[in-house]
Amino acid sequence: MDVFLVGGAVRDGLLGLSGADRDWVVVGATPQMMREQGYAPVGRDFPVFLHPQTHEEYALARTERKTAPGYRGFVVHAAPDVTLEQDLSRRDLTINAMAQDAQGHIIDPYGGQRDIQSRVLRHVTDAFREDPVRILRVARFAARFVDFTVAPDTMALMREMVQQGEVDALVGERVWQELSRGFIAAQPTRMIDVLTECGAWQRLFPQHPPMRRALALAARSETPLAVRAACVFASDEAAQTTDKPPRPARPWVLSPLILPLDIREVIELTRHLRMQWLEIPAWSVQQCLSCLLKSDAMRRPERLLHALNALSCIASALASVYHLTSTGAAAQPPEKLLPLSAVERLQHQFQRLQSVDTSAASAQALSLGLRGPAIGEHIRRVQEEALSGT
Repeated sequence: MDVFLVGGAVRDGLLGLSGADRDWVVVGATPQMMREQGYAPVGRDFPVFLHPQTHEEYALARTERKTAPGYRGFVVHAAPDVTLEQDLSRRDLTINAMAQDAQGHIIDPYGGQRDIQSRVLRHVTDAFREDPVRILRVARFAARFVDFTVAPDTMALMREMVQQGEVDALVGERVWQELSRGFIAAQPTRMIDVLTECGAWQRLFPQHPPMRRALALAARSETPLAVRAACVFASDEAAQTTDKPPRPARPWVLSPLILPLDIREVIELTRHLRMQWLEIPAWSVQQCLSCLLKSDAMRRPERLLHALNALSCIASALASVYHLTSTGAAAQPPEKLLPLSAVERLQHQFQRLQSVDTSAASAQALSLGLRGPAIGEHIRRVQEEALSGT
């Protein structure tokens, strides 16, 4: 029974990075042998065990055979006769198909060290095509390792997989799991570029042509995940070009994504506000207050703040598009700046609303002898006064 450190920990060690989870492969063992040594089984689809002290994952060396479309369509074979090289051959990229033994020696049968030196993301074997999640992973690694490029033969293989419909079998949870990790990477637009180049983005999200500038601005400002996701999925195809007539609108849906509720709510609120931003600069104080209260700004200020941050990135990105596609005039038409004006107004009014002490306003209403709905009306007047600056 031999134990090897594998995957990301080996790769990141060679890159001089830290923080990767440590995963281990056990060669020459059976599930019974692992249990006898105190390892706790956790794998449902294949034998994975938790170390009795460190609780790190130890997987038995295994091979896989494709039996159906999608990333779940595999039959796994884990047995003592499976070699380390066989186990590594089923991995996605050469930089992830290395192992390290107890003495610190690197086992690299597929050229991972070479590709690290060349800064290339390259598939290990043609078995790459059997798992469509690997397309998302390549794109996500491109966003993380910004000086790496995708090998031409790997990109060609990814295109073939898309054309053959492999990505259609992906499930929403796994799509979001990979996208979310790419969104918070160093350069998230590279993930979108890779997915677009191979055709996966168009296949998965035909109704969401991504606004790269908005996402780039969000990443530059180190915004949280919810803001970055909203920059992509709450933007609008028709608003992204000015020199072509708008295409027929597709129904706005987030499928095939299955998102955490807090992320979905930020995206939906961002889109709701974006649909109104051409009218917002002309709104009355009462209209602004109604919008903020309907957005649940008092109880859930963080959600509104995330949506406003995303709107700011989208509006700034649109302004830069208008500038680049103009005929050279330095000043932009006033109507092109309405989105920026709308966001700035909502942000300003939101700050003023947050300054209102509703408990004090309620106490004041009671001292004036007000009761029932009259108390709410008094609080509303106090809020309107705050938004109007009086």
